[in-house]
Amino acid sequence: MTQPTLGVLALQGAFREHRHRLQTLGAPVKEVRLPADLRGLSGLIIPGGESTTMARLMTDYVLWQPVRDFYARGGALWGTCAGAILLARDVQGAPPQFGVQDSLNLMDIRVRRNAFGRQVDSFTTPLAVAGLQQPFPAVFIRAPVIERVGEGVEILAEHDGQVVLARQGRLLASSFHPELTLDPRLHELFLGLVNETVLESVR
Repeated sequence: MTQPTLGVLALQGAFREHRHRLQTLGAPVKEVRLPADLRGLSGLIIPGGESTTMARLMTDYVLWQPVRDFYARGGALWGTCAGAILLARDVQGAPPQFGVQDSLNLMDIRVRRNAFGRQVDSFTTPLAVAGLQQPFPAVFIRAPVIERVGEGVEILAEHDGQVVLARQGRLLASSFHPELTLDPRLHELFLGLVNETVLESVR
């Protein structure tokens, strides 16, 4: 079977690192900046960065509805750190001057921004992830936490009793930055999710 093409939202943040990690796994990758860039993709990664900046740029480039439509057509989405915030139906902790945080309103989770502290509080920790035999070296940088998961959301990892990795069907959300490590296993997990989605669509 031909490898499905994946996209990385390339407006701001750690998109180059995601692209590089996917390329080392042999996956065809395309950077996404405009609605037309979503054509032909089977999966899209929304990277870590600054969620309010990324949300503003998504408005400027008219990407909110095209990404929702991409998901509705069967595409898979993975949000890492800021990307997890943009996937969530409920976002808490936005600065008062920004009002309500814009999001895609797709994944039935509530996230709280910057729950693990400021930039100086960044840390790396071995994280037990469902389905992985060895701990994953999770990098937390101004990371959000998943405070609530809805029905149908599978918890894949927790840190100190707080949810930091979850899946809901074709949606994957991680509080941390898998792209900032040399460990490819979460990108492999997302590729597996995308391949599973593609196979289901042709049955």
